[in-house]
Amino acid sequence: MSPVDADIPSTRPYLIRALHEWCSDNGFSPYIAVQVDASVQVPMEFVKNGEIVLNVGIDATSALRLGNDFIEFKARFGGVAREIVVPISHVIAIYARENGQGMAFPAPAPAMLSALKPQDEASGGPQPLTDPVSRSPLRSVTSEDAETEGDDLPPEPPNDGPGRAPGRPQLKRVK
Repeated sequence: MSPVDADIPSTRPYLIRALHEWCSDNGFSPYIAVQVDASVQVPMEFVKNGEIVLNVGIDATSALRLGNDFIEFKARFGGVAREIVVPISHVIAIYARENGQGMAFPAPAPAMLSALKPQDEASGGPQPLTDPVSRSPLRSVTSEDAETEGDDLPPEPPNDGPGRAPGRPQLKRVK
């Protein structure tokens, strides 16, 4: 990165807000995939392979704030209200649950990632990330596992393509 590029603010928070608004305006449920480390405040019992997928829809969150540095909100997991804080740099994708349309972002640099909680260490540490755009389903926790508040969504579409796991959204590039 050149010195000039270092002064330019990231486009990531603006793109996240734009896609969140697009999902909400069109009746879709916006979900974010998050690379988890010690700087991310999420229910660690729902983290799989160093990642978590969170429903950030208006009906599933309370006090949602999509800031330039952090995404902050309150949500219910297993009936328990939790405060969620996600650094923008750790959001690796935002997409519509119903059709998989959205955008993927580069994962944080390995130097930025801190040690994970013990449940990830017991499994040999986090698995290496693949390109979030080209892998079929996001291999993380969805709202069905986390029972987020207000999650009364229709059933997911059937498996309709090669490499797709049944009942899981497919991430598509938006150009």
